[in-house]
Amino acid sequence: MDVFWARGYAGTSISELTEAMGINSPSLYAAFGSKEELFREAVALYVATDDACTMQMLEGDLTTRDSIAAMLAASARSCARPDKPTGCFVMLGATNGGPDTDAAQQFLCDQRKDMARRIRARLQRGVADGELPPGLDLDRIAAYFGTIIKGMSIEARDGADGETLLSVAHSAMRGWDALTSTQG
Repeated sequence: MDVFWARGYAGTSISELTEAMGINSPSLYAAFGSKEELFREAVALYVATDDACTMQMLEGDLTTRDSIAAMLAASARSCARPDKPTGCFVMLGATNGGPDTDAAQQFLCDQRKDMARRIRARLQRGVADGELPPGLDLDRIAAYFGTIIKGMSIEARDGADGETLLSVAHSAMRGWDALTSTQG
């Protein structure tokens, strides 16, 4: 997982994967079938472990505003951990490459769309609970917060530290009232 996370799908060789896993190529193919299948499993592991706290913030009993703020803060912390590659694996794991990376790129695109869907679902719950007014463009608001997460991931890869990313998360939340108002 960490090799794909640090180097991306296209930038990771089979020899790097087998070295990191302590196995040989035939064993890798026997266990996973292909580099792409191993990549999918690595992403699933990342989502279930390193990234789990980010999306879990949307599922608790916090207010809608507090859950979005907690999600952004968790993402900021996750992107700048000293013991892991910087940035978010789902955001950066396969953004470039040739035709041989199309499937990996699409897989991560689908993961990112799921993130936006989960943000939107939390906003919808806020409308249903009466915390947010009906008539909001929830897709637009979800896209905004998803874009903040994507931007923090790139900033982390470019060297931003956790404090800087938390500042970005806090700044994004300053626009909450404007984003969730039906006025204007």
